Amino acid sequence: MTDPKLLEIFSDYIWPWCYFITGSIERIQKEFEIDIRWTAFPLHRDTPEQGKTLEELFKGRNIDIDQTMAHLKQVARGLGLPFGDRKMTYNSRLAQELGKWAESKGKGHEFHNATFIAYFVDGKNIGTADVLIGVAESIKLNGKDAEKAIQERAYKEAVDSDWKRSYELKVNAVPTFLFDSQVLVGAQKYETLERLMVSDNIKRRTF
Repeated sequence: MTDPKLLEIFSDYIWPWCYFITGSIERIQKEFEIDIRWTAFPLHRDTPEQGKTLEELFKGRNIDIDQTMAHLKQVARGLGLPFGDRKMTYNSRLAQELGKWAESKGKGHEFHNATFIAYFVDGKNIGTADVLIGVAESIKLNGKDAEKAIQERAYKEAVDSDWKRSYELKVNAVPTFLFDSQVLVGAQKYETLERLMVSDNIKRRTF
């Protein structure tokens, strides 16, 4: 029996379109015999721990923030996802490291979703240990173990490796999907991913 094929997703917690694909990914994983790997991508790696306002983030880029946020809310509503009134962006590096820890505990998918909610719905600073420990506890992971993983930077090398892979493959936008040498860039609908699975003869799961 051969191992399931891998759908790799380059992603960062602070990019809304990575959040918007979570429903499609959950459905693909449920319906097809496919493994999913989330690869951490450094979107705004220089963001300080205290964060930046959205005005600071997009300074000089001629972006109407209110209009953009209204559009994102509309997209989220169409996908059945909650979306809050976020005013800040934060550094996602520690969240990515704790995400690797959660994956090692078999709770990666739950952690990714909970972190997206903490950031995009609740507007929390996911660059701080207290918030991340709370996220871990919200999905029934041990808070003290999460704190230890953060303090020891136990998964620093794992995220370094992901970032290196992103550079080597010249990934410059998220989400990016890599499947059997095929690359898709941007938030893909479930139907697009489904066609990709069908074209590669990936078996549907039986229930």
